[in-house]
Amino acid sequence: MQVPLTKEILDRISDAFFAVDNEWNVTYFNKEAIRVLGRQKEEVLGENLWEKFPEAVNQEVYIQYHKAVREQEAVFFEMYWPPRDMWYNVRAYPSSNGLTVFFQDITLQKELANKQEDHYLSLFQNNPEAVFSFDLNGNYLSVNPAMEKLLGYTEEEYIKMDWIPLVIEKEIATVIYHFQKAINGETTHYETIALHKDGHRINVKVTNMPITVGGKIVGVYGTARDVTKERETEKRLVDSEKLTAVGQLAASIAHEIRNPLTSIKGFLQLMKQMKGEAKEEYLNILSDEVSRIELITGELLVLAKPQAYDFQLINVGKIMEDVVTLLSSQALMSGVDIHSNIEALPEMKGIESQLKQALINVVKNAIEAMPNGGNLYITVRNKGGAIVIVVKDEGVGIPKEILNKIGSPFYTTKEKGTGLGMMTTAKIIQTHQGGFEITSIPNQGTKVKITL
Repeated sequence: MQVPLTKEILDRISDAFFAVDNEWNVTYFNKEAIRVLGRQKEEVLGENLWEKFPEAVNQEVYIQYHKAVREQEAVFFEMYWPPRDMWYNVRAYPSSNGLTVFFQDITLQKELANKQEDHYLSLFQNNPEAVFSFDLNGNYLSVNPAMEKLLGYTEEEYIKMDWIPLVIEKEIATVIYHFQKAINGETTHYETIALHKDGHRINVKVTNMPITVGGKIVGVYGTARDVTKERETEKRLVDSEKLTAVGQLAASIAHEIRNPLTSIKGFLQLMKQMKGEAKEEYLNILSDEVSRIELITGELLVLAKPQAYDFQLINVGKIMEDVVTLLSSQALMSGVDIHSNIEALPEMKGIESQLKQALINVVKNAIEAMPNGGNLYITVRNKGGAIVIVVKDEGVGIPKEILNKIGSPFYTTKEKGTGLGMMTTAKIIQTHQGGFEITSIPNQGTKVKITL
């Protein structure tokens, strides 16, 4: 007997397939349905679906099938079938004659997905860093045990709150900024200060990243790490370095001032033993030594903190022109030709006397670096909203091993130098929130670049 064409087509469908009439009696049951559901065709054909599968009554599959028939709309869902320990992907299509159901065995895919989900869950739960997620309004959706430990709240407490009470007030704007960047699709890294449940502060390093589902950002995922001990260690290290630097500076000052004081003391004792007027050469020596002490203490005062800074509108180009004029005679005596190119510049806020002192130090050093004469190039220009000053000489240059020491207190290559000039210059530029850079090639020259 020839099998009807429709039945032959239905038997060849790779999905499990069955149909029921309006009374829920099974009217068709294909070969794949036999395999997947473990029932023979003879067992179910003409029988009531719910009587043959009573364990399905009032379960999700029962609710979905009735919904499809009642609303006459197709339903699509996944279900787990305990009797077979299997997962199915189900599509049910209603008609005036009953319901047609297609379902696929997705047990293997589900097992793989569950393994992957377990992997991520383990990573979430056992991560040593605090891990959390927010909705787009900043409300907590989930936290891991490390997050509970970090700030002292339980997961249940987190879920009932947003993050704002957990950050100190002055950091709220910063955190909002990074949160907004994350919900706009950008991963951000920053540090902030969080508040523990007991009230103490914690320095945390935070990463925020967008949660994207179906191409749409639905929340923010984050991690946080306690860096309080790291910052305390860094602070102690910086404080220790400062103390060491202060000690070294104090020792250097004592040494530098002791030398002229020793000379002064010696000549005063000698003059006490002299009869008549003191010799003029002795007085000149005493005057020179006192001047040296005055020079050292004067430059140290510029470095001292705190200072009252009176910033006024100044013209850097005019200041540099004054410096060139002031030092032109020294340049002439040294055989140095000064080539200056000073653009018209906008005024900026600064301290004219200090900037003039810094520029004098730089230009004077450049002249003294060319004892046999040469060319000195000075440019001052406005570049990208900043004033850039470049002083370039053709002098002996500075060896690399010495270049790193420039700016150290009392380190100098000059016979009568204090070693405080470049340190003072760097301090003045720093006060003006500027940049200071020295590059040099031995026997070719040195370039100093100042950016204000």
